[in-house]
Amino acid sequence: MKIDNTYDGFFEEIGDDHISSSSETPLRDDAFEMSDEEKIESIEANVYDIMHTLGLDLTDDSLRGTPKRVAKMFVKEIFSGLHPKRKPNASTFENKYKYGEMLVEKNITVYSTCEHHLLPIVGKAHIAYISKGNVVGLSKMNRIVDYYAKRPQVQERMTIQIVKELQKVLGTNDVACVVDAKHLCVNSRGIRDIDSSTVTAEFGGKFKDPSVKKEFLDYINLETDFKI
Repeated sequence: MKIDNTYDGFFEEIGDDHISSSSETPLRDDAFEMSDEEKIESIEANVYDIMHTLGLDLTDDSLRGTPKRVAKMFVKEIFSGLHPKRKPNASTFENKYKYGEMLVEKNITVYSTCEHHLLPIVGKAHIAYISKGNVVGLSKMNRIVDYYAKRPQVQERMTIQIVKELQKVLGTNDVACVVDAKHLCVNSRGIRDIDSSTVTAEFGGKFKDPSVKKEFLDYINLETDFKI
């Protein structure tokens, strides 16, 4: 496949500035025509070429299986959220107990991958919603975060995608999400600032009200480091 390098400088600038092109993950129309097994085979060959080009001895016992391991990891694990068939089934239930306050699920672990350098993004997501008649299982919120994290991502886009999905599932705009994460493309390369993290937020419906937003942020800051 021929790669167009015409805009190399522009693309490098986008990568450094972490600009996202849209709130939808950019996918080709033919993204799922290949089976997982076909993708693994193709990626394995490409990873082999990369490692060979770098001068590594792929006959070495330690390296021989790396191309296949990386290919399986890409398709089955860290980029598994690209395929819509893996979207979690987030069933909702009637709010029979008439709970009318916001529900907050905090400190959800985020493992994602920066789409500009394919390096890890690691952090925490905090989600809240106010029911309009339906509630969703607590673990489903974690699964929704994990689904959108398991793809090449920009943190701003991921935060928006999580909120949009929960709004659709719950039938309400009253959803909020804050993500605080470290980007290894900042921490381990480039500026190599190991202490900095990135915080993004998306507030929908009632959460745009300053008092409701403050209540949510206060909940996030509560000390809840329980030992189980």
